[in-house]
Amino acid sequence: MPTSLQKSALKAEIFSIRLRGGAHKRVQAGSPWVFSNEIDMNVAAKSLAPGELVRLERADGSPLGLGHFNPHSLIAVRMLDRDFNADIDHNWLKKRLTRALTIRDALYEKPFYRLCYAEADDLPGLIIDRFDDVLTVQTNSAGMTRIIPDLVAVLEDLLKPRAIILRNDSSIRHLEGLEDDTRLIAGTAPGTITLMENDCPFQVDLLDGQKTGWYYDHRDNRAFMARLARGRRVLDLYCYAGAFSIPAARNGASQVTALDRSAGALELGQQSAVLNKVTENCVFEKAEVFDWLQKNREKFDVVIADPPAFIKSRKDAGVGLKGYQKLSRLAAKAVAPGGFLMMASCSHHAEPERFMAAVLKGVADAGRQARILRQAGAGPDHPIHPLLPESAYLKAVVLAL
Repeated sequence: MPTSLQKSALKAEIFSIRLRGGAHKRVQAGSPWVFSNEIDMNVAAKSLAPGELVRLERADGSPLGLGHFNPHSLIAVRMLDRDFNADIDHNWLKKRLTRALTIRDALYEKPFYRLCYAEADDLPGLIIDRFDDVLTVQTNSAGMTRIIPDLVAVLEDLLKPRAIILRNDSSIRHLEGLEDDTRLIAGTAPGTITLMENDCPFQVDLLDGQKTGWYYDHRDNRAFMARLARGRRVLDLYCYAGAFSIPAARNGASQVTALDRSAGALELGQQSAVLNKVTENCVFEKAEVFDWLQKNREKFDVVIADPPAFIKSRKDAGVGLKGYQKLSRLAAKAVAPGGFLMMASCSHHAEPERFMAAVLKGVADAGRQARILRQAGAGPDHPIHPLLPESAYLKAVVLAL
């Protein structure tokens, strides 16, 4: 029985989707997305199942490439290959993942990283995080969700993992009409595992933790803040499992106070503190950050604020930016004279200039003056697609107050 990829490679079975007149320029220039209003959405196109492999054509019938199609999504086509005659099969997928793996192996000595970052790795809708011999997979498009069995086969061929965990609980999937689906799809359930980052071991729960189990994107920002922490009192807001707190404590912070609302995340942080032998100067506390800051009268030399996305959609940008401004104001008040503040946003709808303006306004509202020491995004295992601003979602700014 042929797999779904083998079936999709049969050219006779591939439907052609035609763009409206003049709508080809963006995708022809390299954009990986085609929107529904750019397509001649006829009856035949509307009848296709979500995730179908299609040929994409200009209005005059000339070829543009192959992609996954979803007639029910705003992003109607996600481009896979500019070669109209490419075979989207096991070998094609293996070649793409091998290229992604080669880049990560050049970047990192240890196998803990984001292995595949969707469109930025030419595999639209596919996220893979690697935890040595355990992989977590998230398919945020109907097309990638359709080929999960093929994806498992390629990953087993390429990396021979002990376990592969599906973490399909992202809100992005709902825009594709997809349901949540979190489960073990290959191998043996690993339970809590240990990963290495910035020379620190961390305990993580890949089945029940947030997102894909870990946030590799802040790796370099954590290392930077750990250097600032030596001999200083640190406040880590929205600490999750202690990814900022533990390196700060290990690098000689005199005290680290780590806050989060998730009891499960705090438990993982406490386990990691034991692993790193920093329990004496690293305290995890369950709290709602805004409430805690409004009551707080303590001062800290370093304050780190890495909240969840305040802006889920473009229409929420105004309210979300006010949220970042308020958090900056409250956090700045907790910074001791001569101290440091890091503010971060993981929402791509918070444009860098507007995010920076909100942060600086909040600091000014707190009666503080700031100097910008560092502006950064995600680490290199989260490459940026030059024609997809959404791939540059993470923003982190470090201020000297």
